[in-house]
Amino acid sequence: MAYAEKRSGRDGRPYYRARYRRPDGAPDGTVLGSDGKAIKYPTKATAVKAAREAEAEADAAAGRGRWVAPEKGRTTLGEYVLGDAEGEGWLARQDLAASTEQSYGHYLKRILPTFGEMALASIEPRAIDAWEKRERAQGAVSSAATYRRILHLILEDAVGENLLAINPAKRRRNRGKRAGKLSSRGPEKMITTTLGALLIAERTSLLSQRDDEFVAMITKPYTGMRWGELVGLQPEYVRDEVIRVEQQLYELDDGRFELCPPKDDSYRSVDSPRWLTRMVREHVAQIRPTPCSCHGLVFAFRGGRSRRQATARQADVARRAGVSVGTVSNVLNRPERVSEKTRVNVEKAAAEVGFVRVGTPASASSHWRRSGFSAWTWDPAASGWYPKKGRYAAHPVAVTADPWPGVPVRGQDPSGRASACWVPIRAGMTRHALRHLDRTIMEELGTPKVLMDERMGHIDTSVSGQYAHVTDAMRMALVRGLTEVWEASLDARLELSDGSAVPVLDRLLKERAASRSTPS
Repeated sequence: MAYAEKRSGRDGRPYYRARYRRPDGAPDGTVLGSDGKAIKYPTKATAVKAAREAEAEADAAAGRGRWVAPEKGRTTLGEYVLGDAEGEGWLARQDLAASTEQSYGHYLKRILPTFGEMALASIEPRAIDAWEKRERAQGAVSSAATYRRILHLILEDAVGENLLAINPAKRRRNRGKRAGKLSSRGPEKMITTTLGALLIAERTSLLSQRDDEFVAMITKPYTGMRWGELVGLQPEYVRDEVIRVEQQLYELDDGRFELCPPKDDSYRSVDSPRWLTRMVREHVAQIRPTPCSCHGLVFAFRGGRSRRQATARQADVARRAGVSVGTVSNVLNRPERVSEKTRVNVEKAAAEVGFVRVGTPASASSHWRRSGFSAWTWDPAASGWYPKKGRYAAHPVAVTADPWPGVPVRGQDPSGRASACWVPIRAGMTRHALRHLDRTIMEELGTPKVLMDERMGHIDTSVSGQYAHVTDAMRMALVRGLTEVWEASLDARLELSDGSAVPVLDRLLKERAASRSTPS
């Protein structure tokens, strides 16, 4: 039964607390404010009214199975997610792959600064809406939606654990502008033609002065493999007519490579034309890869650096890591003098700027680093521009005029000694766009959706997806189509120049030219 409890303040003046019967049979509850403290009512009548309303609300919620004890809702979001002295938090209870756990860590860095100190019961939908709007305004359009999904997931688990009655992050339907979907679009997805992909692959190899980059960047658009799957490809999985996807190498923030299953457990056999598997196998036979330093396994592609990357200095590493040159020197020569956190930070910065110690061979890096490969190999190849580095502004890739398409000029004053520079092929295009290109090629070839989904590692849960099956005829048609597309791109490349400074491409062009001149 609701009632008012008379109390006395420190000044001796009386006030009243609103007390009500709890549905769980525990001692009577007290009406609390948003700060989690008992509300002090000036009169008995106002306290009784508030107590009756609280009791009626509690009984109604209990009847719907949605009543939550007030003390449970006082747990802060930070305590719930990260844990406290009494036990582990929500994050530690999740069974996550290393890559997903790292992603969750990034998301929480955007969530907890705003909501971490707030009690679960005090988080309101309007506060979440305002926060998401701020994140979107800062340019994180697609990311803002991801942050909210993670917050929704966390709070939904809190509801399931009876810490909350409802999930305040649940998105209300049919709210906002009709143009909301258009205003929340992400950046344009850019792809190129098959000839453009071949030219970019050629440029990556010219920048690195190795065949690895060319072979890998051709493998990607003709198999649709993800970056981690490509980096983690072992020679034993390159077979006559398929390339088997059994694993991926995921690069963690601390620079370590985690050998883990492919995304969403998308183990699969990717149909591959024989010209592609032959090219990969011949490349492996030529480089004779040795076991990597992190897993002791042999991979089809090495991670070496281009010579331009190798010109990075200790000062460049220090600026990137936000430490002194002396600290960088200690990491290199006296690592016992620095903390583990500092060592990892400096080593990561060194990999990103492409720093190589004097006397270290270019092939010392077992695997490509995402950021280093993008900045110093992929982006210059696609856009024709080197990125800004330290005090040096972004500038075009200076090249020789011959042989076409030009070889990057290295050393001092490259612009002064160059004859030309590369024009953009597709500025702003990412490596992942090569996976999109594979899907686009299949669409153009009329490949059945069931085979496209299998090849990409996607699962179609629709009724049509459950009843459709891949046949040998489908696979043969796809392989024939990919071969025709590849030969057409080689023909187009021959029209531009009949040779290349990239050995593997030069050999392919000569073979193609010879096959065209031979009477059928």
